[in-house]
Amino acid sequence: MSLALAPELQVTRWFNVSGEPPTLEKLRGKVVVLHAFQMLCPGCVNGGLPQAQKIAALFPPSDVAVIGVHTVFEHHAAMTDVSLAAFIHEYRLKFPIAVDQPGDDGPIPRTMAAYGMRGTPTLILIDRGGLVRRHAFGAEDDMRVGAEIAMLLG
Repeated sequence: MSLALAPELQVTRWFNVSGEPPTLEKLRGKVVVLHAFQMLCPGCVNGGLPQAQKIAALFPPSDVAVIGVHTVFEHHAAMTDVSLAAFIHEYRLKFPIAVDQPGDDGPIPRTMAAYGMRGTPTLILIDRGGLVRRHAFGAEDDMRVGAEIAMLLG
């Protein structure tokens, strides 16, 4: 696997962020865990988001930054910022959540396109130097992801 520098997130709005929003450049020195999701995606609700919550609870924020990326590529009219705010509240999501910027010519948002995501949930692990170390579509085993994060911290 060739390592590539993680593209910066292209965001229209942030949730759970007070002050200056995070950027991947500012997060260098930490392992970054990106969880791309849609609120109407069963795999995200049942697997990806609970995993992101566990990672955020288990690893110190001084070493690991967890960021949710709400990347809407279908059902656009149903997934508004108002709906997302309610979803974040109901599911008690505490980590920063970015809203992916819509694409210019089609349903695929910009961050989703920049990373070549196939859908949601998508897990992306970025090392302390800003390189993408894992890019996975679908449900991922908690133990495996935790071990990979620990290895990136080591």
